[in-house]
Amino acid sequence: MRRRLRVAAAAATCLLGCSAVSGAEARYSDAGPEPVLAHVFEQIEQNHLDVAMQQVESLIKAYPKFRLAHLIMGDLLLARAGPIQAFGNMVKAPPGRLADLRAEAIARLNAYRDKPPANYVPRYLLQMPPDQKYAIVVDTQKSRLYLYQNEKGTPRFVADYYVTQGKLGADKTREGDQKTPIGVYHVTASLPRAKLGDIYGSGAFPISYPNEWDKRHGRSGHGIWLHGTPSNTFSRPPLASDGCVVLANQDLDAISKELQIGLTPVIISNSIEWLSLDDWEAERESLRSEIAHWRTDWESLDVDRYLAHYSKKFQSDGQNFAQWSAKKRQVGGGKSWIKVSTDDLSMFRNPGKEEMVVVTFAQNYRSNNLSNVMKKRQYWIKEGGRWKIAYEGAG
Repeated sequence: MRRRLRVAAAAATCLLGCSAVSGAEARYSDAGPEPVLAHVFEQIEQNHLDVAMQQVESLIKAYPKFRLAHLIMGDLLLARAGPIQAFGNMVKAPPGRLADLRAEAIARLNAYRDKPPANYVPRYLLQMPPDQKYAIVVDTQKSRLYLYQNEKGTPRFVADYYVTQGKLGADKTREGDQKTPIGVYHVTASLPRAKLGDIYGSGAFPISYPNEWDKRHGRSGHGIWLHGTPSNTFSRPPLASDGCVVLANQDLDAISKELQIGLTPVIISNSIEWLSLDDWEAERESLRSEIAHWRTDWESLDVDRYLAHYSKKFQSDGQNFAQWSAKKRQVGGGKSWIKVSTDDLSMFRNPGKEEMVVVTFAQNYRSNNLSNVMKKRQYWIKEGGRWKIAYEGAG
């Protein structure tokens, strides 16, 4: 009997990629099932199957629709009669369903184990204005969504959650490719449960895919949402949506309280880059300095200095760099003075392949013959080692 239990423990853990972690090494994730799930596999690895069973029972009590927990309980019950030969050691169990549950277990446990250090932040959250209370960053490789609070301009970790992404992974390029987009987006609407089918769970929040940068690169598609799960489902496999980011209903309900329509950024990355606060601060100040130079060079009335901040690849409103330059030289000839302020500045680094930052601000422009206030959005790219503007338009 003891030998069967040892074989069962080894099989249950190693068939999940040996993902169990010891209590000394554990880095706690959110308040969801991950801590208990990790402890269950730790107990199995140590051959404490009765303790593991008690923990699984508590997991099922807390999350009655958590299919992964029910599967583990089935394995533990079977271990009383003989060794576990495979994860999901059930007769006539659908192999595809077992593979999905195994992938979910690995994703949850790896995120629990590999949580970034507390003093590191996602590289992308370079500047949040005061009215943006929270930001969302999604790591598609880890099937994880991170919620950050804007604490006087510095992102502070709040919670993280398991998520599902597109069936064919990330980096969406076209309509119907069943991939989740990579980029900087914002929440654009809130769709309540009453207006949705059951597949979307407790609600949905569309995001701004495709953005200006996506359109410029020919990326197509629509209807990318943050949404919940069907009423009979706690969670879906890591790769199961048509491109949306899907959370358990209770997790969606938790973050929905913090989402601001038109304001909350949703940054989706294939793999998050983390920076220490010192490195993050240095990168932020470098970009803020570039934007300040752009503004003061515009005020200088030296059109050549002003245009030096624009990329030769610049495109906006049907204009290329040559057309934009000609227009600015014509307009500049009628100016005797210009004053520009950039308030409520936000800077979000793009997590895609391009080295790019999305900059948005409230622009207050005054001159001898024109004054206006507008929300402006720019896309800055690295060109020849310098940050330059590749797109500029209304935000």
